[in-house]
Amino acid sequence: MKLHMRNKTLAFCLTAFVFGCASGPAGSATEAATPAVLNAMQDELTRSMSTLSSADPPAYFLSYTVSDRQYVEVSGSNGALLTSDEDRARWLEVQSRVGSYQLDDTHKVGDRPPSWTSPGSTVTLDDDVPVLRREIWRETDRQYRAASEALIKVKTSEQVQVQTAEGAAPDFSHEKPHVSIGPRVEIHVDRKPWEQRVRDYTAAFSKSPAVLNSIATFTAQATNQYQVNSEGTKLAFGQIHYRLELFVQSKAPDGMDIDRYANFDWLDPKDAPDEKTIDLSIRQLLEETQDLDKAPIADPYAGPTLLTGRAAAVFFHEVFGHRAEGFRQKDISEGQTFTSKIGERILPDFISIKDDPTEMRLDGQMLLGYYPFDDEGVPAENVSLVDHGVLKTFLMSRSPLMNIPDSNGHGRRQLGYAPVARQGNLIVSSSQTMPFEELRKKLIDLVKQQNLPYGLLIDDIEGGFTFTGRGQPQAFQVTPLVVYRVFPDGRPDQLVRGVDIVGTPLVSLTKIVATSDKQEIFNGYCGAESGSVPVSAVAPAILISEMEFAKKETSTDRPPILPPPAHDPDATKGQ
Repeated sequence: MKLHMRNKTLAFCLTAFVFGCASGPAGSATEAATPAVLNAMQDELTRSMSTLSSADPPAYFLSYTVSDRQYVEVSGSNGALLTSDEDRARWLEVQSRVGSYQLDDTHKVGDRPPSWTSPGSTVTLDDDVPVLRREIWRETDRQYRAASEALIKVKTSEQVQVQTAEGAAPDFSHEKPHVSIGPRVEIHVDRKPWEQRVRDYTAAFSKSPAVLNSIATFTAQATNQYQVNSEGTKLAFGQIHYRLELFVQSKAPDGMDIDRYANFDWLDPKDAPDEKTIDLSIRQLLEETQDLDKAPIADPYAGPTLLTGRAAAVFFHEVFGHRAEGFRQKDISEGQTFTSKIGERILPDFISIKDDPTEMRLDGQMLLGYYPFDDEGVPAENVSLVDHGVLKTFLMSRSPLMNIPDSNGHGRRQLGYAPVARQGNLIVSSSQTMPFEELRKKLIDLVKQQNLPYGLLIDDIEGGFTFTGRGQPQAFQVTPLVVYRVFPDGRPDQLVRGVDIVGTPLVSLTKIVATSDKQEIFNGYCGAESGSVPVSAVAPAILISEMEFAKKETSTDRPPILPPPAHDPDATKGQ
């Protein structure tokens, strides 16, 4: 379920079981002293730019980023300790752009991959300025040489290949420089208590004979990011994140894998979940696992569907969010679903959507997609994407469009990848809401009107993926974990399994007919062209008049022949 497969036109997203990075407060510039690593970066940038800007071809832009990460992980499985580690590392990324803002080495022509082929390297942990400058110098030379070779290919390809109208937009945007020097952040974690906790949590799962495997993982991360560029930007800011993940796996009698998980995220050690909360989560996961083992397999279905808030959040992330990422509008290989639809209604008029990575919390709950500056040194911005159903703009990195020349702070990447426009905190709101119970009644009304035997209620969801490439069907697939049949005659809801939500975006978005009055949050990790980045999706429950479900791909392996040793009477005799 860690969806890390990478494809230039396929976005795999929102796996809550993967560690992400959120951050603590990082506001305006402070009086903190400039770190030695930032001084080394600035000194070497000044020296490099003075020479490379007059080289042939000239480097018109240069940026250095150093990510200093302290990481703690404690993991247990089936009542025993698996790992207990602590590590720290620094990663240097150099971006050298040659040519001009209008046309440079990164210009995408056809299916040619980006030129940023050697995006970074580890560097010393010591604040030794001469050593740091030497390491930066070596990486700068590699990047400049690679960019120079790529520019030759760009200019050659440009003469013989057709581009879209948006392909004529500049390759890089002019942005104002920003200076913010914040304090360094650190974490101090005593791993011993967590070592016992992960043992206890997974031992509790092992009490059920239905459980094949269980894992509990505690992670803590402190990231200090330093960035300078030739435009004058100079940044130093810290981010801290703690997470606990609970995962349990089973296998139904017919061979279908059953996975359930839960995660807790917090910014301050005092906000860690208490043992009562974790115990309740363990009990719920066990109960759902046992029930799903016995649940019947659902048939393919098309009809009224009610998605709870978490499920609806993933739906919007997949169906809308990826198609609102700006770089997809200028790539000739992309489907460009919404490229020409700014100013048009693409959703019901009671739906509005924004992406606001400046929000750290919502209703007291942490938002995983928060960040103060994006990975191109641009401050995060609250972007109104859809206003009462009308598409207003796109999420933008420093890759401009013809009518959107500037970044809005959404250039994001995993270490080792080039930044592109990505989602942060995608937040869906509605101007026409009702209590969830009324929404459920409307679901039953629609089932009766369509003369169907039942409707479906999606209560929890794992994640999904979406195809955005032009040569592929413009479709999405979302994997629900907890699905109920809701009967119009008043019978109790029936838990079922084994289906995926499928569809196409333009049709699916227009079939939303009502929403609830309460938003819910899905914190997870989204993998796409620039790697895996932490995101949040927020939405109310939504009622869709018609949604299609297909049978889920499943394993043909049968469950183990013998029960677990602790649940085998013969194995426990004499113990």
